[in-house]
Amino acid sequence: MKDELRIGRELLYLTREEVMKTGFTEEDILGLTRDALVAHGTKDYEMPAKIGVHPYKEVFFHAMPAYVPAKEAVGMKWIECYPQNPERFGLPQTTGLLVLNDVASGCPVAVMDATWITSMRTPAVTVLAAEALHPRPEAFGMFGCGVQGIEHCKFVVHRLKNLKKIYIHDIREAAMDRLIREVQPLIDVEIVKGKSPEAVTKSCQVLSSATVILLDPLAVVKDEWVSKGQTLLPCDLNTFWDPVTSSRADKYIVDSAEEHRLFADMGYFPDGLPEIACETGEVVAGTAKGRESAEELIVCSNIGMAVCDVVVGRAVLDRALEMKMGRKLPL
Repeated sequence: MKDELRIGRELLYLTREEVMKTGFTEEDILGLTRDALVAHGTKDYEMPAKIGVHPYKEVFFHAMPAYVPAKEAVGMKWIECYPQNPERFGLPQTTGLLVLNDVASGCPVAVMDATWITSMRTPAVTVLAAEALHPRPEAFGMFGCGVQGIEHCKFVVHRLKNLKKIYIHDIREAAMDRLIREVQPLIDVEIVKGKSPEAVTKSCQVLSSATVILLDPLAVVKDEWVSKGQTLLPCDLNTFWDPVTSSRADKYIVDSAEEHRLFADMGYFPDGLPEIACETGEVVAGTAKGRESAEELIVCSNIGMAVCDVVVGRAVLDRALEMKMGRKLPL
């Protein structure tokens, strides 16, 4: 990096389009995300729980710093979630920036769009967790057909090789149609519009959700629809599923126990945070047990960790410098 950038005198700025043009494939992102999860699972990282501010009740801004020594990756993502943005302003629910620093000197070396990185590393975590916890399902269910739902359906076929069908559901018919139109030509697994949340839940062994994150649970999926032996992988904290399901699960696994406890302190688990069995990275790294029997009901909640962002971001920065992309800005 020192040969391409005058550290301490300039930084590289990358737009969303430029980040995407670095050309990382889904397999690339899965590999980088796995490295980040293993680092987290083996405690080779530094990452305080997210801190944030909340201008409105259902809105948050989060500062997400992390350091992963094995990747020489250090930085912070500044990201927000405005659930009403699409309807009110025609804007994405989530936007943000990633700042990366030079480990040796501490100087900032890059500022880049974080939206694409977030949209890639999030499904990668879900899919890597699914592979570790439930590697041979024949049906995968996806609730929420926005950006995250689309990417989950693209990513899942890379690791769950026995899939025969992907069931999707969204309250917006147009979102389901768009997902099928965009993803079906790219994968060999049939995508089916689910008739209802209940029908999707009862049709799949592994399910994920990427909807909205709200203080009060919506409990769209009722506990009585969920069976032993299923694996649930919510990306939307405690919102979409009946909280009873997480509490009665044989294992409640989370990406970051510290961050889930912080969210609980903020009121996102009004019925209490379920007892945490272990962390996702520990399962992926093999330092904690995942599924131990076919009958176990497992809930694995992944709300996003900065270790994944800085590892992917560092790889994006290195490739952008090699490709001579972006704009160098003076410090």
